[in-house]
Amino acid sequence: MTVKKQYTSFQDLLESSKIPVLVDFNATWCGPCQVMTPILDQVGAFLKNRLLVIKIDTDKYPGLASQYHIHSLPTLILFKNGQPVERFEGVIQAHPLIQHLQTLL
Repeated sequence: MTVKKQYTSFQDLLESSKIPVLVDFNATWCGPCQVMTPILDQVGAFLKNRLLVIKIDTDKYPGLASQYHIHSLPTLILFKNGQPVERFEGVIQAHPLIQHLQTLL
């Protein structure tokens, strides 16, 4: 389930979150990104209250894509305490992604 919230900045979102944030850098035209949508829904449901999953459209926020060196889509970055700690590129199935994330949370 997607919840929409307003933040003054991306950094504000990261710093105000009391739990780690998994950011899905994607684009609407990206086929593999669309494949990740239900996978990330599963991940978010399984790790509910332990992980916040958000999506960033790189076409709408090219500055963020540049800042985090997003060169391929989809790219997932796990942030803890406002800092990037892990990066995943490409499609990853729910089970292995959940297993790996659990070691980092």
